[in-house]
Amino acid sequence: MKKLMTLAASAAMAMSLSTGANAQSFGDCASANKVTFDGTIVDAAIATPDLSTLVDLVVAAGLADTLATTPDITVFAPTNDAFGALPAPLVDAVVADTDLLTAVLTYHVTTGAPDPRRAFDNIAKRKATLQGQSVYFGRADGKARVNMAEVDCTAVKTDNGTVWIIDSVLLPAL
Repeated sequence: MKKLMTLAASAAMAMSLSTGANAQSFGDCASANKVTFDGTIVDAAIATPDLSTLVDLVVAAGLADTLATTPDITVFAPTNDAFGALPAPLVDAVVADTDLLTAVLTYHVTTGAPDPRRAFDNIAKRKATLQGQSVYFGRADGKARVNMAEVDCTAVKTDNGTVWIIDSVLLPAL
């Protein structure tokens, strides 16, 4: 726990660097460097206040250890506002069913380090998720997207993978 508190300041700084980056043009966004965080994906999320809902749900689903120890993964992390935009009955239903919650959360995780900013052509790129279905990378309105969620320009590189902040919750077909 002490390590998490120590990491909080540097993670908050790293994540705050990324949240203001959307004002850049798409070309600048595609070449933005990743911010490095000294800790796991879970440590970085815990240290980022705007991801507290995601952290609470990851803990509720029992996925924290898996996401902290699995190497070479990418998490597309919805903000608190993204979860807040969902209808309350939907959130309640998902949270009440651990299998469904796990499916939704693992739909936000891929292996490797895909960079959604690099989908420049008009053909959507796809990547399988840990949930089993694929997410799609592309552009809309000059913004990098995963499915239709806007991707923040700057990724955070952690000890076991990469975190991309997104503005919407990704929902798999169930």
